[in-house]
Amino acid sequence: MREGFDCVGRLGTEWIVDAGGCDPARLRDVEAVDHFLDVAMRALELTSLPPHRTHKFPGEGGITALVLLTESHLAVHTFPEYGALTVNLYSCRTRPPYAWEKALREAFGATHVQVRELARSVPA
Repeated sequence: MREGFDCVGRLGTEWIVDAGGCDPARLRDVEAVDHFLDVAMRALELTSLPPHRTHKFPGEGGITALVLLTESHLAVHTFPEYGALTVNLYSCRTRPPYAWEKALREAFGATHVQVRELARSVPA
């Protein structure tokens, strides 16, 4: 939290994750994206609300997936043309640490991963 910013209430944590060097074929594979989401949700003890939405863009396009959670939301966007994907997870409850780098390397072959974690809160 930046200095001089008083917090009257913690509202959760948001993770913004960018991964590169991924296998373009896996970034086009709906089953691979769904499997990644399932593994992450189990590891982080997240609860999904139906329906889980996945959209596959035509041809060599990527995938957008959104899971509405009782804790908030989890979104994935893949960019096979760049060998990249982005993940956004917001949870209003404290979550255990998660090995984003390892999970993305295993699921998509990511060679580099940037993880930003933001504490969400109400300013005083």
